[in-house]
Amino acid sequence: MKKSVLTRYRVMAYTTGVLLVLLCLSMIAKYGLNLAGADAFTKVVAIAHGWLYVVYLVFAFDLGSKAKWPVGKQLWVLIAGTIPTAAFFVERKISHELEARVADQTPAVAKV
Repeated sequence: MKKSVLTRYRVMAYTTGVLLVLLCLSMIAKYGLNLAGADAFTKVVAIAHGWLYVVYLVFAFDLGSKAKWPVGKQLWVLIAGTIPTAAFFVERKISHELEARVADQTPAVAKV
């Protein structure tokens, strides 16, 4: 497994997590606080999160298939993008788990 597979998953996990937190806050501002302008902001963030979540799913599935995860673990990683802040915790756990495996697979650079 290449390090780039893990890196793109990490980028999308953070992006999806941040957008989901922003979406939750904008929904509170829109429906709970009735703030002006929250409606437009909520719409933009919801659309961005929706499209980028699909990209997150593709990258997470690619990572899981290359890491040869069991189905349960794969599903948990895929669902993490729908639970506010879960993507951050799952990404951190997955990264620590896979960074050692990626480091073992990269060839040592020969010193001249």
